[in-house]
Amino acid sequence: MAAVTLALVGSGLRGRSYARHAVSSGLGRVVAVAEPDPYRRRAAAAEFGIPAERVYTDWTELAAQPRLADATIIATQDRLHVDPAVRFADLGYHILLEKPMAVTERDAVAISEAAERNDILLAVCHVLRYTPYTRTLRRLLDSGAIGRLVSVQHLEPVGWWHQAHSFVRGNWRRQDTSAPMLLTKSCHDIDWLIHLFGELPERVSSFGGLSHFRAEDRPEGAADRCLDCPLEPGCPYSAKRLYLGCLGDPDQEFWPLSAVTEDHTERGVLDALRTGPYGRCVYACDNDVVDHQVVNMEFASGATCSFTMSAFTPMEHRRTRLLGTHGFVDGDGRTLRVVDFRTGEERTVDAVAATADADPAGGSGGSGGAVGPSADDGHGGGDEALTEAFLTAVATGDASALLSDAAESLATHRVVWAAERARVTGTVVRPVGDSSLLCDDVTGRGGSVQASLPL
Repeated sequence: MAAVTLALVGSGLRGRSYARHAVSSGLGRVVAVAEPDPYRRRAAAAEFGIPAERVYTDWTELAAQPRLADATIIATQDRLHVDPAVRFADLGYHILLEKPMAVTERDAVAISEAAERNDILLAVCHVLRYTPYTRTLRRLLDSGAIGRLVSVQHLEPVGWWHQAHSFVRGNWRRQDTSAPMLLTKSCHDIDWLIHLFGELPERVSSFGGLSHFRAEDRPEGAADRCLDCPLEPGCPYSAKRLYLGCLGDPDQEFWPLSAVTEDHTERGVLDALRTGPYGRCVYACDNDVVDHQVVNMEFASGATCSFTMSAFTPMEHRRTRLLGTHGFVDGDGRTLRVVDFRTGEERTVDAVAATADADPAGGSGGSGGAVGPSADDGHGGGDEALTEAFLTAVATGDASALLSDAAESLATHRVVWAAERARVTGTVVRPVGDSSLLCDDVTGRGGSVQASLPL
């Protein structure tokens, strides 16, 4: 296959990651970039060999040109997804769109409709669907190894320092400038669970809130910034310890440190912590997103699911227990413990090895070596596998390489909005069967208590 040409819209951490996977796979070639930050713009142009005439300071400049690539990677900030996604779809670009699809249901519908009317491929980056772990788990479920799936318990361990980095000090700390945490962080998990069940839930409820990263929990004597704080050496959320500890590790310098500063020296880090948002005390920030939340889902089949997101964990792979009529699976993101009630047999399956055995020729399954849970690890091989699947679909015109399309991503996002509305209103939300009432937000202002969800 000829390499798919790509226009990169947003060359931050996620955009560059997908672009790098595209180039390293040999399936893609980056021919243009649009990025407002001058450092990131120059870095992307240099890394991917993009000529000066195809380097733009804003996506609108790129969109004003005749179509100059097969596809675009859209990795702008969450609230800036809808306008470029609709415009590039109208220009005929295929689109790899970073999650979440959009921050409101109305915007997500606009994106889905643009993809449909222009007959383009649009893949939302629900990378968990593409990991070797997920592929192995789906094969087990589809084979009937545990009978009919009846109940699932799923934990997303965000990690104490990751919560502080991204959701207390970072870009996703506030609903009004970003979105609820269930959307920005856990839409991965809701989408993944629906992927496992193969159906959308009929009822959802949710509980949770911001319990710790608040002024009320600020220790006596704490300063507004870690560099000035006498309590910093013993604080689990020390910015000084976290970010200086990244120096010398290329992976950690790429993430999380590059979100803090591009000057990867001790002086550069200390300067950023002195003046920037990442040096603030976690008890003296303007954050308002939750630090823990549970979502309960009930399906038409009678199956149930409980999802828990918590900041108060190590940053690890998701943990999932799947309870079936004939067996049980306990998974940790890499291995699966499978118990068969009929025979009493118990076995352990290594997902990476099992995927290699099932597909010895390779293909879009990730390298098999990237098994860590975080962005710098490639989400357990999911980033790489999704990128390859998207490029293969574009090159061949065969959408079957993709595990979801715009319509399915819209449907799973609607479950997220329904769950968040359930949390805010204290109700059980029964999603309705049409999209006539769209929720502009999930804070209870306008729209309908019943989120719209096609079943």
